[in-house]
Amino acid sequence: MKLSATFSLCSSSPAVKSVSRSLPALLPLRSPLRPGSADLVFPRKSPFPGKPCGLGKMSFSVVSSSAPGAGPDRSSPSQGAESFLRKVLGNMESVYLSRNPTAKAILELVRSADEDQICYDHLAFRTFGVNGYGIDSMADIFLDYGYTQREELRFPAKKLRALWFSPPRNSLSETGTGMNGPLPRIFISELLVDKMTPQTQEIIRKYVGISGNGNKHAAVASALGALTWEKPLYSDFQQLARESEYAAWTLVNGYAVNHVTISTHQLKSHLRNIKSLNEYIEKNGFSLNSEGGILKVSPDGLLLQSSTVADSILFQFAEGIKESVPCSYIEFAERLVLPQFQSLPEKEVKEFHRRDGFEVGNADKIFESTSKEQLTRRAA
Repeated sequence: MKLSATFSLCSSSPAVKSVSRSLPALLPLRSPLRPGSADLVFPRKSPFPGKPCGLGKMSFSVVSSSAPGAGPDRSSPSQGAESFLRKVLGNMESVYLSRNPTAKAILELVRSADEDQICYDHLAFRTFGVNGYGIDSMADIFLDYGYTQREELRFPAKKLRALWFSPPRNSLSETGTGMNGPLPRIFISELLVDKMTPQTQEIIRKYVGISGNGNKHAAVASALGALTWEKPLYSDFQQLARESEYAAWTLVNGYAVNHVTISTHQLKSHLRNIKSLNEYIEKNGFSLNSEGGILKVSPDGLLLQSSTVADSILFQFAEGIKESVPCSYIEFAERLVLPQFQSLPEKEVKEFHRRDGFEVGNADKIFESTSKEQLTRRAA
């Protein structure tokens, strides 16, 4: 699906300081940065004081939010809180790897070539933006454990919106690998259900209604690899797939991790260059998402991304019908050093010296990793 006349909402400043949250250990908090209703769409209150994020100024991209000269000032969870969060993330990763052999194989390939040093740039989740089942349902656990809400991205053609969340700056583990390394960014999107056809809305509302209070336990569902609603009907899946690939994916995968992203610039070998990594992956027989080109580049040239085509799994629907459905994929991201820090010696470059945030144009093409067109191309 091509993106036409798309836009995102962002601060007009190229460098935005994040809001500091003081978070007592293990004390669940409701974020003051979020609206009270998951159905609130436009306008959304800006999480940045003095920086309105309504319908005023529109641009195609979300620019870096790194403050010049220093990383964001964020509070850190206690050791016990961070340990718990990492266990939850570890379980989410285990479910993800058990269902997606391509991701598992590529992680093993990269580890073998890079001294077992892999850092995750971000994890991504998909949700239904209705009745509290949208972004907030999955965001709660991350906000409660020290994450900070950042920019919003809009995808009008796909009827989606997304928010991303930055991790606590002073994590207790910055040198490990995988989920034991630096905590990843979190990217959560939601389908704008109210913008779908009445038939599709009815189907989605039926399943989230069946779920009861399942939205309060999104992270648990993700960590267990379980749906919070009943196994869907194949006819319902087909209806959603005709209108929105995203909706159909979410119906059968629920809150499962949609993808993990390897931070290529944090690798140690020649694979730290994303073009070299792409070539390495293709030489080993894996298909990369070709929508918009293999390499997706932000307008400022500082955020480079690519991804595999999603794996498929055999899913048994409520009628007993078994059909192959798209599962998840793995992404790669290289964040280049911001212009004002180009003179820094490489050994002194930290993550906050690099391009932060996400890009609507890149993300729109990455979404296509689970599309029928890409899966068909992979099978050919």
